[in-house]
Amino acid sequence: MSNKFFSIITVVLNSKNNLNETINCLRQQSFKDFEYIVIDGGSTDGTLDIINNNLDIITFHKSEKDKGIYDAINKGLKFCNGKYIGILNAGDKYTLNGLEIINKYLVNNNFDFIFGSVMKKVLRYGYRKNRIFWNFDFYSSHSSGFFIKNESQNKLGNYNLKYKISSDYDLFYRMIVKNKMLGISTKKNELIGIWKTGESYSSKWKFIDHLQEEILIRMDNNQNIIAIFFIYFIHYFKNINKIENTNKIKFFFNKFKETLDRRQN
Repeated sequence: MSNKFFSIITVVLNSKNNLNETINCLRQQSFKDFEYIVIDGGSTDGTLDIINNNLDIITFHKSEKDKGIYDAINKGLKFCNGKYIGILNAGDKYTLNGLEIINKYLVNNNFDFIFGSVMKKVLRYGYRKNRIFWNFDFYSSHSSGFFIKNESQNKLGNYNLKYKISSDYDLFYRMIVKNKMLGISTKKNELIGIWKTGESYSSKWKFIDHLQEEILIRMDNNQNIIAIFFIYFIHYFKNINKIENTNKIKFFFNKFKETLDRRQN
């Protein structure tokens, strides 16, 4: 384990301008005690030039094909030597004193993780622990707002590649519910991260794809099946205008059965 306090991971694919913005925000940090790991998915647009031009701040980098964003994060985790790990996707930023604020919460305490306030179209803040049992909208942001102790990440293991859209939800469920790790959030006005607006990784999927994977995560983590069905029912009919199928009732039951089958397989 190095003497660095933070290990920051950025994953990127063909996004040279976004990566450059993220690197610049790290250069401007008031708190300098961090290592920086960049995992590239085999870019061909000049992203590698950005990496090679910033090797004075990049501690480790790797460029090769991967199986998606969570596979890339898992690769980065192998090279983290700091006390706490932060995920900062290409294009996302920390505020100038973001790492300094997080450090003040963690340096003399033994928290497993922390969520910092993030500007994500609107201000996202807080950590509402019990909300995870019916909604994954209980925290600020994974990228730019989440930090976890290296030891705690090692206990949880990697992000599960079974989940293509929201593997961070699975990690959070295991972290909070199954392993009962100790977490905290910054104050509302302590802005840590700025999430880049526009098309995100998860926005490429339809609503029903998101809902199915969230339900599957709950099933795989052995949440009560009646509670899961109730959660599915509420979220489905609350967002029924996003369902494109004409027979929405039949589609409702078919998709739930499909998710059950995926769990069994």
